[in-house]
Amino acid sequence: MRRLPLRSLTGLAALGLLALTGCGTDTGRGGPQEAAAGGADRTVRAHKVMRLTQVHPETGMTLLEGPTFDADGNLIVVDVTAPAGDPKVLSVDVGKKTSRQIHTDDRGAYTSAQFSPHDGRLYLTDFSHGEIVSMAPDGSDPRTFFSGEVDGAAMNPDDVAFDQDGNLYVSDSRGMSEGEAKGRVVRIDREGKNAAVLADGLAAPNGISFDAEYRGLWVSELTQNRVSYLLLDGEGGVSSRHTAIRVDGGVAQTDSIAVDADGNLYQALHGRPAMAVYDRHGARLATVEVPARAAERLESATNVAITPGGTKAYMTVSGPAGGYLYTFDALAEGIRQSNGG
Repeated sequence: MRRLPLRSLTGLAALGLLALTGCGTDTGRGGPQEAAAGGADRTVRAHKVMRLTQVHPETGMTLLEGPTFDADGNLIVVDVTAPAGDPKVLSVDVGKKTSRQIHTDDRGAYTSAQFSPHDGRLYLTDFSHGEIVSMAPDGSDPRTFFSGEVDGAAMNPDDVAFDQDGNLYVSDSRGMSEGEAKGRVVRIDREGKNAAVLADGLAAPNGISFDAEYRGLWVSELTQNRVSYLLLDGEGGVSSRHTAIRVDGGVAQTDSIAVDADGNLYQALHGRPAMAVYDRHGARLATVEVPARAAERLESATNVAITPGGTKAYMTVSGPAGGYLYTFDALAEGIRQSNGG
């Protein structure tokens, strides 16, 4: 998920909502291989698809997250700061450039969305209430999948990644509002009954994604502008952990993460409507940016979904101008790790 400026967090918390996090040269015409060849100075221009939301008077902002493709090819997007009654989960037909509400409620502040490979349901993280909520793909039958403390502390769940069996790996941004490195990565089994802390002492963990081989997890730490790598032991635990990438974000901070079929990382940025793209070895491959004129009233690019089996990427971007979808050519094909989180 994205983060709004930390000073906004207090005001949104009072409303029962989350305040989390969001022109280059046009280089998209050459395709994924050309984009990958450019190196650290390569800029990929993202193009506007549509505006999905406007700033909500009740909360003073709009903040799009997700996004994730459903089985019919529609893009599911959440609006973190939508008030009760306004669409909190939207289904977008990117071809027709239309959207419709599939869920709203009077309490949730949903910061990510992803479909489970186990039961096919849509899972959302409710940052404000420390819960994981699931629902049918059409938004019906909402249920609380997980709620409560983990190792004696309630979660602030931000993003989620599923392993191949449908178990959940959650970035818990506990300690963010205090500026303390108390964040965690939490594993919850696919039945929602057993939860365990895999890593702690993290600095506001936000993005989380498996690598292309499901050997380990990439985790972005918002307040340290770094991406950590957790090598898994194959038995539900972590065998090692290290800082993998230090992101030179300037005023921007690390938000959500997606991974393509080649193992490249798409690191979203809060504070700038752009994404930094790295290979698995930490080399900067490109920067994805919206046009300069649009960027003046957009603050964050929170996440991206790449079409499964294709290279068309859709990025959620938000700011005072509203909440938008932008598109660009990804460097490689989309897989589960680049479809929500």
